Amino acid sequence: MSDHISGPRALSDPIADITDVYAFPSPERPDRLVLVMNTLPFAKPSSALSEGLIYRFRLRPLTPRGPGNGAPFTPGEDEFVFDCVFAVHVHTDGLWGFEQEGTCITPSGETVEFRVNDPAGDEEHGVRVFAGARWDPFIMDAPAALKTVATGKLAFTDPSSIYLDGKNVLGLVVELDTALLGGATMVAVVAETVTRGVFHVRIERVGRPEVKNMMLGPKQFGSVNRDLAIRELYNSEDVFNLQDEYVGAYGARLDANLSFWDGLDGKADWPLGEGGRHPLTEVVLADYLVVDLTKPYVEQGSYLEIELAALRGEAHETCGGRTLNDDVVDTMFTQLINAGNGPVIRDGVDRSTRPGTRAFPYLAEPNPDPPQPPEHL
Repeated sequence: MSDHISGPRALSDPIADITDVYAFPSPERPDRLVLVMNTLPFAKPSSALSEGLIYRFRLRPLTPRGPGNGAPFTPGEDEFVFDCVFAVHVHTDGLWGFEQEGTCITPSGETVEFRVNDPAGDEEHGVRVFAGARWDPFIMDAPAALKTVATGKLAFTDPSSIYLDGKNVLGLVVELDTALLGGATMVAVVAETVTRGVFHVRIERVGRPEVKNMMLGPKQFGSVNRDLAIRELYNSEDVFNLQDEYVGAYGARLDANLSFWDGLDGKADWPLGEGGRHPLTEVVLADYLVVDLTKPYVEQGSYLEIELAALRGEAHETCGGRTLNDDVVDTMFTQLINAGNGPVIRDGVDRSTRPGTRAFPYLAEPNPDPPQPPEHL
C-alpha cells in the first residue's frame, strides 16, 4: 500500500497517484542526492507519464528544534523545487511501443531534457533524470495490515508475501549535485503531482509511507470527523503550511488512530499528553523525509533514525531519508506499537523479489507480465 490508492481521487484517476517517495545519498556518486517518485499503481510496461501533470520534488533546509514534544525540526523558508514535465507520447509500434520526451527544470530555471525509458538517463547542470516503467519496490503484507485494523488484533504472519508481487509503477528518478541546494546539510523532501497549465491544483503529495492509509485512513477509532474523507483534504495541503481550518481535524484523527496502534500489544508505550494528544501526532504531520546530506548511503536502518534520535535528544548516526530496500514497514509498526521498547513488529516480508540496485536508475527493470489489479480497484 504505502501511499497506493490513498483516497477517492487517486482511485478514480490513478495516473496522478504517488505510490512511494524515496530520498537517499547516491551509493555510487559522492555528493549526489537521489530523489525517487513512483506513480500509477499497476502500471503496464507500455504506460506513459502524463502530459497534464507536473511531477514535483520540493526540498527545504531544516534546523533542529531540540528535544521535547512536537516535530523535531523547523523547515526554512528557502525552497528548492525540481519540476518534471512530459510531452505527449507518440506510438511507434502499435499500442505498445512509444516514445516520450521529458524535461526537468532545476531551481535556477535550467532544463534537462531526457527520453522516457532510457535507463542511462540524461545529465546536464548537475542533474541526471530517468523516467519510465519499473518494478514496484514497496514491500508489505497489505492484507494483513488491513485485517489488523479491522479486527483490532495483529494479523501478521511470518513468513508472508508481498501483495500482488510483481506489479509495476511509473518511476521518476532525479539524481542531483548537492551543491544545487545552497549549502544545506539537512533537508526535508516531499513529492507532489500538480496539474499543469495556468491554474495549478495539487492532486497528491507524499513524504513518509503509510501516513494516509494506515495512520489517517481508519475512521472507527475516534469520535471526531468520523465521516470525513480526510485523506483527500490532506493530499491537497502544502506540507510546510497546513491550513488552520483543517489541522485540528488531522490532529484528532491521528490522536485516535495512533493510540489504536499503540494499544495492540496491550500496553501504552506512548503516554498521551494534554487533551489526549499523542506524542507522535506533530511528528507525523511534519510529513516529509529528513535527509542528512553529510552522511553516506545506508542500505538498512536509516528510515526515521534522524527523527527518533532528535526526539530522544541524541545525535543521529545515519543519512536518514528512505532507501529503496529498507524494510520501513517493520520500523514503522515497531515504533507505532511498542516505541522500540519491545520486539520488532514484523509483517513477514523482508525484501522485494526484485530489489533496487546501487547504480542509476536504482529502480529494478519492470515486470513484462505484471499481475492485474483486483476488480474492486
